[in-house]
Amino acid sequence: MKPFMDKDFLLSTPTAQELFHDHAAKMPVLDYHCHINPQEIAEDRQFENITQVWLGGDHYKWRQMRSNGIDERYITGDASDREKFQKWAETLEKAIGNPLYHWSHLELQRYFGYTGVLNGETAEEVWNLCNEKLQDPSMSVRNIIKQSNVTLICTTDDPVDDLKWHKMLAEDDSFDVQVLPAWRPDKAMNIEKPEYLDYLKTLGEVSGVAINSFADLKEALKKRLAFFDSMGCRASDHALEYVMYKPASEEELEAIFAKRIDGGELTDLEQLQFKTAFMIFVGKEYHKLGWAMQLHYGTKRDNNILRYKQLGPDTGYDCINTYSSSAEMAAFLNALNATDELPKTIIYSLNPVDNAAIGTVLGCFQDSTAVGKIQQGSAWWFNDHKTGMTEQMTSLANLGLLGNFIGMLTDSRSFLSYTRHEYFRRILCELFGNWVENGEYPADMKALGQMVDDISYNNAVRYFGFKL
Repeated sequence: MKPFMDKDFLLSTPTAQELFHDHAAKMPVLDYHCHINPQEIAEDRQFENITQVWLGGDHYKWRQMRSNGIDERYITGDASDREKFQKWAETLEKAIGNPLYHWSHLELQRYFGYTGVLNGETAEEVWNLCNEKLQDPSMSVRNIIKQSNVTLICTTDDPVDDLKWHKMLAEDDSFDVQVLPAWRPDKAMNIEKPEYLDYLKTLGEVSGVAINSFADLKEALKKRLAFFDSMGCRASDHALEYVMYKPASEEELEAIFAKRIDGGELTDLEQLQFKTAFMIFVGKEYHKLGWAMQLHYGTKRDNNILRYKQLGPDTGYDCINTYSSSAEMAAFLNALNATDELPKTIIYSLNPVDNAAIGTVLGCFQDSTAVGKIQQGSAWWFNDHKTGMTEQMTSLANLGLLGNFIGMLTDSRSFLSYTRHEYFRRILCELFGNWVENGEYPADMKALGQMVDDISYNNAVRYFGFKL
């Protein structure tokens, strides 16, 4: 029997162990997509207790606590931080097979030196240990980032953001980790939302463009794109329910926009036509700027309306959308490629059934302008567990070139989530090790080690064009 989460956790073969310890474990971390707050980095926040680090805003954990019958008071309510931590510890002991079990214990090991097991009985011990450690200056946000061997972070930012915290960090010589913005224009695209007209007013104010037409909107976005580019932005990110492709003429699009400006209600077709045009416009702009475009789709959001009204979005009530959109994805990419304006693109679907479809779409649009120009993103959200990561990388290997994969990202709101890169790298090395041990790839440790180094870090640096 193997010890619990020891140095060879998830590594069952000598090849996997060598690849991880001699290569993957030594590579830095490049977190090219996350949701952490740049203000907390700029101000070098010090957390008061482990609940603030672990449970504040983490809807992954909230879902599991609800599955354990925990009252909402101990999840998002007014219970004390100690009480919330206790309920999480009691939930975690039942989470066998869940990645949260592994992530939580990796974080306890790496950041707090705790090699035991967190459960209801050990919660007091762990609470005291972690809280004492969190008071140490070494556990400030910046120091957590530094000890995690992170070289660059891309946050998630709206076009109207002033990016003042990014500017402050860029000018701070005492902190050498780059913190760059990433462009997330969902609010500018979601024309059906009740707050859309208010958003256009704000966008108009910050861009200096009065937005009364679709042409005006595009001009305002161009100005903000130029500003983000000047601040080092190299990537966009889009949250889509599914990939749409419903083209319309300029006249039709202006009529749709005018209808919305006048307070009219758009049909489903009109919404899709507008969003298609929006995405084609920004895609062409990304191509001009040399940015990468990230597309996250396959999600059905806010399914529990009762809780949505009480707690708002991003509180743990989303699910996988079974809609398959490979045909629309291919048509969308082709619309950009037809005029040679297809940017580097990373495709993530929340539905693991889409792995093979995405793998076949990638091959239709690769070219010599970038190695691995069109990427399948790392197993995302409900798929970032051992099975999901293994299936995603196996599918990518079957249908493309896994050696060009740009690897892992945290997609997290927590500063302790960098151990997810370690988790991913262990799974990657185990996958390689099994292929080698089974005679499916030669035991060429030089070639294998280079691929592990590249997938862990180097490929992403090259792909996005970061200057490190």
